[in-house]
Amino acid sequence: MNLKRQLFVASLLMLLIPWAGLQFVLELDDALRQQARQQLQEQAVRLADVAGDALVGLDPVAPGQPAIYVKSLTGTLNLDGYGDDWPGYEEDGGRAEWQSQATPGADKPTLQWQAATDERHLYLLIRVNQRQPVFFNPGLPDQPYDRLTLWLQPASGSLGPDAGQAWRLQTPAPGQFYGLSATSGAPDYRVSGVWQGAGSGWQVELKLPVPPDRSRLGFRAQWGENPDEAVATATDPLPVLVRRQPMIERRLAPRLGSGQQVRLIEPAGWVIATQQGDTREIRPEFDTLTPLEVIEQISLNALRALIRFYQPEPAAMPTGIDRLAPESLPDQGLVRHDDGSVWLLTTRTVFGNRTLILEQSIDELLTLSGSTLGSVIARSTLIIVALTLVLLGYASWLSWRITRLERAVGASIDEDGRITGTVPPSRANDELGQLQRQFSLMVDRLQGYNRYLESFSRRLSHELKTPVAVVRSSLENLQHCQSDQERRQYLDRAASATDRLSQILNGMSEAARLEQSLDHADKEPFDLAGVVAEATDAYQALDSYHRIQFVGPDQPCPMLGSPELMVQLLDKLVDNARDFTPEDGLIEVAVGREAGSLQLSVFNEGSRLPEARETDIFSPFVSLRDGQQQGHLGQGLLIVSLIADYHGGRVEARNRAQSGIDGVCFRVTIPTIHS
Repeated sequence: MNLKRQLFVASLLMLLIPWAGLQFVLELDDALRQQARQQLQEQAVRLADVAGDALVGLDPVAPGQPAIYVKSLTGTLNLDGYGDDWPGYEEDGGRAEWQSQATPGADKPTLQWQAATDERHLYLLIRVNQRQPVFFNPGLPDQPYDRLTLWLQPASGSLGPDAGQAWRLQTPAPGQFYGLSATSGAPDYRVSGVWQGAGSGWQVELKLPVPPDRSRLGFRAQWGENPDEAVATATDPLPVLVRRQPMIERRLAPRLGSGQQVRLIEPAGWVIATQQGDTREIRPEFDTLTPLEVIEQISLNALRALIRFYQPEPAAMPTGIDRLAPESLPDQGLVRHDDGSVWLLTTRTVFGNRTLILEQSIDELLTLSGSTLGSVIARSTLIIVALTLVLLGYASWLSWRITRLERAVGASIDEDGRITGTVPPSRANDELGQLQRQFSLMVDRLQGYNRYLESFSRRLSHELKTPVAVVRSSLENLQHCQSDQERRQYLDRAASATDRLSQILNGMSEAARLEQSLDHADKEPFDLAGVVAEATDAYQALDSYHRIQFVGPDQPCPMLGSPELMVQLLDKLVDNARDFTPEDGLIEVAVGREAGSLQLSVFNEGSRLPEARETDIFSPFVSLRDGQQQGHLGQGLLIVSLIADYHGGRVEARNRAQSGIDGVCFRVTIPTIHS
């Protein structure tokens, strides 16, 4: 099985993690619902006590008792006779927000109304359908006309229409009007309204001071003296005004937790208090989500749907209505609202046989207690899937890199073992990249060593040819010499050529001996600037044909290494500089710090390096001297390179102009980590 398949099989085993997490979430959801149900029941008892204390003195509304429900306004109403700014208003009057009363018989006028309050005024929208208005004619007051009669009684007063206050509402034309006292006929400016036509009938929008709680209000639309020519609300007794109790809502609000809502209903089912706790779940806008957050939300919704799948089937629970049937409410359990959300419900009986309904959002419960775990599972699933793909891609990438390296190494060596090409270096910094760079370096070194072996005999033959020829010609001429002076001359030439041969052989073996001695050399701390300064003074004392100067810092430059080897390195560089520096030319030896390293440089005035060099001058048997200087195999700079490598540094040479003087600068850089 290859690497790709092994990683794929290993990644599949990680799918057990989200499966185990899902089982844990299902068990946790059941435990949370049990715990939440118990806590909800305990909280319902506390809320019922708070609401019961506030309901003392407020008579309950019994089933079958006539009532007018007064909505609570969140904005303001414009008293203009039109109902488009009323909650739930529709022109045809078909919405459930209308309360209505009809006269017996088909095609008879019907009466519809809505009531609302802003805690300062009571607003009434009264509409008569299937009846075109006949307005009051002041010139013919006895002529029949359409009018409204309004009765208002306090909570403790008599229940009939003859008690309390009464107003007659009439107008000579559509528009604004004021109520007239039913007893004196005088205008009562506290009761104002606007009369407008509406479809097949007419409607009146009224405003009057808000009456006390449990006051009774009734009205009758009439257009003749015959009782059959009228339609009215219940008149015996008058309907009681039922509205929400802000004081109770304010008491309940701080006691609600996140994702909870409470409703308090009368025995007749009217909602007199409703409050909802703040939700902690903030649904972000889709446009603000990143792709990862979109996937996370989808996964979390799928997890919630799966949890709901295992939950019991919830009962339907209507929302947004003003009246609920108490007998149809479950005592406890799961309910589903009109928007599809699932809630945990519990009920509690309150003072006056009222019912308190307390609900906890299952989604909020999951958000508070299980959303973090669900998010972890969703993210872990996504991460595992992504990790599986990444592992497969990574395995394919590794296989491709290994195959490419294998082909590159195979193509660099022919069947006879000769190196015919190079391995391209890799830019990657991982182990495979390092391995490829090591292969590339190894092939380059082997190729260079092969070239060195191939050219060694040619270079050695070239270097030995001239001394051997001098010795041979001197010995041949020595046989034909007649005088001692000629013999001495040829013997001196032969001795000089022999010295050159010895020098060449010593130079060849010096680099080899140095490389072997580096393995046994000991490092010690020393001041590089002090050692170089002393050596430079000695060079100047022994050489009167050049100007040898030292430039260094005032402070010491400590490093760890071999001072003898550094002096040997400096000897080679200064000797090399003297060979290329004209008489009375400048040789400058400098020590300094730069970019976290120690710098040792030797600048010499004179000839410059070729701009295009075919070979590295620090390689063995490379020399740029002309033919007049014999006996140099190019081993000096090789020794410099070996000593620099031993100290963890590097050496480079470049042409440079210094103080208007052209020349060559050799610079050795030793990182401070080795100092």
